[in-house]
Amino acid sequence: MTFAPDIEASLKSVVNLLNTEVQIVDMLSTVADLDEFLDAENFAGSRAHNQAELRSIRQLRSQLKNIWTGTEEESVFRVNAILRNANAQPQLIKSESLGYHLHATTNSTPLYDRMAVDAAMALAEVIRSGGLQRLRICASADCEAALLDLSRNRSKLYCDTGNCANREHVRAYRARKSGKSSR
Repeated sequence: MTFAPDIEASLKSVVNLLNTEVQIVDMLSTVADLDEFLDAENFAGSRAHNQAELRSIRQLRSQLKNIWTGTEEESVFRVNAILRNANAQPQLIKSESLGYHLHATTNSTPLYDRMAVDAAMALAEVIRSGGLQRLRICASADCEAALLDLSRNRSKLYCDTGNCANREHVRAYRARKSGKSSR
């Protein structure tokens, strides 16, 4: 399944936001951490650069985690709630890198609403296209990172945050060599 480039970019940003919490240290502990994250994600628009904004984005991260791991009905309810609460008003915008795509907020809208609506619009497309099973948690026993499976055969099991796939393959190899099955 292929999503439009803006949808893929938004989904990857959601994965990156969710995975700021799976590290040993929360990667969104300070306003500076949030600024660094937003810069890395090329997230444009106004920013308050304060603790309230940081708390709101950390709250958004929790909301998105619930959508990521929820049932279809729960996810639909939560996506609709985000769009409704932010008074989302979709409109076509043209950018050099993405061509025409949908935005449902303006650059002057508060950061939480912009990020929430971007994520909700992308997740709505995933739900609409029957792709919720592409939103997963890493299959490695010692990892809880979110992953987005964009493979054709829906076979991606491990996240991109560490070396989970490599570690699991080494474990399986060692188990085979020792005569034990890994699964």
